[in-house]
Amino acid sequence: MEKRPPTFDELKTMIGQELGVSAWTLVDQSRIDQFAECTGDRQWLHVDPERAKRESPLRVTIAHGYLTLSIIGALCQEIDAIPENTQAAFNYGLDKVRFLSPVRVGSRVRLRATLLSMQEKAPGQYLMKFLNTIDIEGEEKPALIAETLVMFYERRRKAGPRTSAS
Repeated sequence: MEKRPPTFDELKTMIGQELGVSAWTLVDQSRIDQFAECTGDRQWLHVDPERAKRESPLRVTIAHGYLTLSIIGALCQEIDAIPENTQAAFNYGLDKVRFLSPVRVGSRVRLRATLLSMQEKAPGQYLMKFLNTIDIEGEEKPALIAETLVMFYERRRKAGPRTSAS
């Protein structure tokens, strides 16, 4: 049976539950370099493997913390945590972010997402809080934990065909 995303009504009963775990994804030097280019954060710890080998206590380059944080959205889509019948979803904010362990180049990471709360702000508009944990393959300590806030808009249901009374 193919997994489908939960409905908004189903999510109301899932507060405190883990919504899923993503597949492992590789954080390679190319991804780190692209992030550095995009953001302008070209600190040597991230983009200079030779210098990192000589001067870093880890002896390798590491992913930017914000790179690790930024992949939460894509991995969340992978685990079908976005409710069925979503018209739009917008990042609303972060309540807590902790970078617990560096992600070394060549590591694989995955997301665990738990629904912490769901508030109906208006009809069909829900503010949801998720606890996101980015695990690093083979390591006990996660790369980060982040409480993210997302505003979801439910697609309006279309009314049935109108009939006229004679």
